[in-house]
Amino acid sequence: MSYQDRAITCQDCGESFTFSAEDQSYHALKGYTNEPKRCPSCRLVRRQERTGSGYGESQRELYSAVCANCGKEAQVPFRPSGDRPVYCSDCYSRQGARPQRY
Repeated sequence: MSYQDRAITCQDCGESFTFSAEDQSYHALKGYTNEPKRCPSCRLVRRQERTGSGYGESQRELYSAVCANCGKEAQVPFRPSGDRPVYCSDCYSRQGARPQRY
């Protein structure tokens, strides 16, 4: 099917934006049946509002721990349970990710 660029008015800001032939082809390939209602900037703002972050992912809570290798304080994205060693980012990258054995 042949697609042509179309001008669409954003439902949020009222500005006109182009729904390109390439974007239309992508939408059809993915099986999307509705055309976009928001311009790219308003879509980004809406996505940020939903996720709470500027990059599409929510903020992680960080926990303090003491590195098992060098003793330096480390910030980790999980609550240390105490039954396994925790490493700071420097020691972890030097050690490399090793498979865990249980």
